Amino acid sequence: MHLRSLAARLKGSRYCVAVIAVQSLVWAPKPKTTPPYPANIKPWVKLADIKARHTNTSNWREVIVDDGRLTGEYESAAPGQKVTKRFHPDTREWFAVVEGAVRVEIEGQQPFTATRGSLVNIPKQTLYSLETTGDAPSLRWIVNVARAKTLFPDDVAPPPAPAGSDWMQVTLNRRPAGYDEFNSPHLNIHDAAKNNEKYTGGRFVRDDKSEMLVIYGYEKNLPPLDPADKGHFHAESAEMWLVFAGQIRYSFEGQQPFVAGEGDIVYVPANTWHATRFYGAAPACRLSITEYVGNALLLEPRKR
Repeated sequence: MHLRSLAARLKGSRYCVAVIAVQSLVWAPKPKTTPPYPANIKPWVKLADIKARHTNTSNWREVIVDDGRLTGEYESAAPGQKVTKRFHPDTREWFAVVEGAVRVEIEGQQPFTATRGSLVNIPKQTLYSLETTGDAPSLRWIVNVARAKTLFPDDVAPPPAPAGSDWMQVTLNRRPAGYDEFNSPHLNIHDAAKNNEKYTGGRFVRDDKSEMLVIYGYEKNLPPLDPADKGHFHAESAEMWLVFAGQIRYSFEGQQPFVAGEGDIVYVPANTWHATRFYGAAPACRLSITEYVGNALLLEPRKR
C-alpha cells in the first residue's frame, strides 16, 4: 500500500505511521568564515589546567561553558561535604562523577553511591541531596540549562540569596518528574562495559531542553583515520563534550587537530565542521551534549 494512502487510513486512529529517515541532498547556509566562539569559551579546556587554578582547596566550583543555552561547570567537594536537599522547578540537572564518590538521594529512588564513571540524572521538581564519601574529594561535571533556578524545601535553610534577590516563602504545586525510556537515575559506564563487551553507550539524557549521548568504544574498531574528513556540523546547536574515559581526537574547522584526555572539556559552536574519534589502544568514552534533541547532522555529499 502507498504510504500516503496508509497514512490517510490511519489518520485519527490510535496508530501512528513510522517515518524512515531518507538520505537527502539539501541546501544549507554555511558561514563563509569560521564561526567565532562565544565570549569566555574555549575549544579545549584541560582538566589539569582547571585543577591548577584550585590547588589550595578541595571545595571549589568553576563554570567552563555558559553560552546562554547550556551551562557546564566543575564542582569539587571535600569528604563529608554535603549538597542539602533542593530541586530545580523547570529544568533537569545531570552530572558526571570524574573523581571520588558521592552518596546520592533522589526523591522516589533508592539511595546509591556514584563513583568515577557514574552519570546521575535528576528530573525537574524532584528533590535530591548529595554527600561526598570516602577519603578523597569528589569532582563532578554538572550540566543544566543557562540561568536555571534552584529552590529549597521549607525545612532546609537556603544559602545566601543570589545577588539582587531575597528568599521568600511561596506555594508550589510540585510534581516530581519521573523517568522514561530515554532517562534513568544512574549509570556507570565502567560497570556497563565490564558486563557487556559490545557496549557502545547510548542516550542517557533527553528532554525538551537538551540531550546527552554516551559514546564508548575503541579506535581499533574504527576505519583508518582520514585527515581530510571534515565530519559534520549542526545548523542550530552548539556541541560540547566531556572526555569521560581514555582519549578522544578532535578536528575542528579553524583549529589544529588535538587529542583530549579524561576530564577535559571540549566545545564547538553551531555551523562549525567537527570530526571526533576514539584515540589510542585503551577504551575511550565521550559525552556528547547538545541543546536540541536529535539535532541534524549536516555532512558533505559523497563523491560519485
